[in-house]
Amino acid sequence: MLVHNKRQMNFQTDCAQMVKMVSNPTEWPAFAILLEEVEKCKRMFQAFSLSYIPKTKNTKADKLARSAQDQPHDVYYINSVPPASLPGPRSLG
Repeated sequence: MLVHNKRQMNFQTDCAQMVKMVSNPTEWPAFAILLEEVEKCKRMFQAFSLSYIPKTKNTKADKLARSAQDQPHDVYYINSVPPASLPGPRSLG
């Protein structure tokens, strides 16, 4: 959204727990690192809100999410840590 110069955003989610976590991050110490990242992102916006919307009130997004889950796809994990060097070839002598 920031790339498109959208500085005032209301994000909606069907996860009530996420709204609670973002609203009261100190009550969720197990997620402190992740919630700090959310706070950094929130500060990039002039206005930011996150609100709960039940799946029953957002059938289009729910349908898209379900169809994405049904699609066959590969999952790739990209690690930020460089891989350890592979050992060179062994001599058979």
